[in-house]
Amino acid sequence: MSEYFSLSDCDVIGFDLDHTLCRYHLKETSRLIYESFTRYLVEHKDYDKDLLILTPASWDFCFKGLMVDLEDGNLVKLAEDGTVLRATHGTNNLRTEEIIKHYGSKREWKNFNSLNTSFTKSTKYYFYDNYFDLPGALLCGRVVDMLRKRGNEVNSDFWKDIVAAIDHNYNTSAFQEDAGWYFPSVKRDPGRYLQPCSESVKTWLRNMKSAGKVLLLITSSHSDYCRLICDHILGKDWEELFDIIITNALKPGFFSLVPQQRPFRTLVNDVEESEGLPSLDKPGWYSQGNWPHLHQLLKTMTGKPEPKVVYFGDSMRSDMFPASTFGKLETVMIVEEMEGEGVPGCDAAKTNEAQAEPQDKKGKFEDQGMKAPSAPSEQWGSYFVDAHKSGEGDEESQKLTWCCHSIHKYSTMAIPSVESIADLPLDYKFPRFCPNKPCTTGYYPRPPDSLLKRFQSQSS
Repeated sequence: MSEYFSLSDCDVIGFDLDHTLCRYHLKETSRLIYESFTRYLVEHKDYDKDLLILTPASWDFCFKGLMVDLEDGNLVKLAEDGTVLRATHGTNNLRTEEIIKHYGSKREWKNFNSLNTSFTKSTKYYFYDNYFDLPGALLCGRVVDMLRKRGNEVNSDFWKDIVAAIDHNYNTSAFQEDAGWYFPSVKRDPGRYLQPCSESVKTWLRNMKSAGKVLLLITSSHSDYCRLICDHILGKDWEELFDIIITNALKPGFFSLVPQQRPFRTLVNDVEESEGLPSLDKPGWYSQGNWPHLHQLLKTMTGKPEPKVVYFGDSMRSDMFPASTFGKLETVMIVEEMEGEGVPGCDAAKTNEAQAEPQDKKGKFEDQGMKAPSAPSEQWGSYFVDAHKSGEGDEESQKLTWCCHSIHKYSTMAIPSVESIADLPLDYKFPRFCPNKPCTTGYYPRPPDSLLKRFQSQSS
């Protein structure tokens, strides 16, 4: 395999939508998601109204890559080998001796092998790896605090209520029915939550299509929400940019459910036809579906027995792991946390963010220090690297987090946003992640600060 990756070598270029092609105003969206979940718990499940009250400092807890241990209410941050680097009970930090009491002298998280080899959902833990449910990590922590304060036992029962809150706001009919709080809010004021794509990204997409590439959009969002987003971020003619659009794709199952795959379905006025298609025989807009049937169509469209496909996404569980493991695709991971660690992101996006966020909101949250969910956390540290002591008196070592290790293992390369590469020529050669190369290789335009420091300290 070449040490470099180039889009010009690909026949098919696919994109996830949310937090990949579509960037959100993370602070506004995170507040909305938290409030949407919490209002359900307060109004339907009799949880304390205090859960609705947040200070800007509360958001420091909101950190991608955490596991919530549903059996005891702990949240943990893992090293690449499954060692517990940091942990909280609810939102309260566990001291080293408390971590050892919970996880043994080697600080081993017992569910690590299950998570690390399959990324499947479990009744014992939940992995927070995307911004759509990330505010739920903060909510979980605060619910555990509430249960403790009430003197209630903490067990996995609280999780059933959290899942019900997520379903109430995000189920496929919620958009059409104006149910919950999330979709009605975004429909009322999309500009408050969605960042329009820069002209350079739109031109980049058109240039790839003009160069004969097949362009795919594969999103787990339902068709009505997908249309709202794309109308806003790409313009009303956005459908012309893509050869195939797949909504309600139900990832990761879209890639991983072989041979029990779901059939593709056609849509009529955003309603799925009840009869599934036996195969996919032409480009268009479809719902659900599976990679093997799409792969067959791509072979026909490209005239190649094995077309080279790359897929851009932001979720390890839904995008990178299944696309690379089951689909054998090249994968480009969007890692917004890179911007929080000194990597130049997208000036246009930041300008849009500054312009679009209402002035009263800026003063209310930014001046008082609400952390962006993609920024490093005082409580949790860096997304990529963390300090670890294996025992009393041992020297501190810098360990890769499990999330960082997974990026290197399942991604071809990592970028902070599609904007960061949109102005480059299609034949630009990106260094790819390689097992025999330093782990800093594969990040464009450069590695995050914490990884660079770790690499430099190991090299000196």
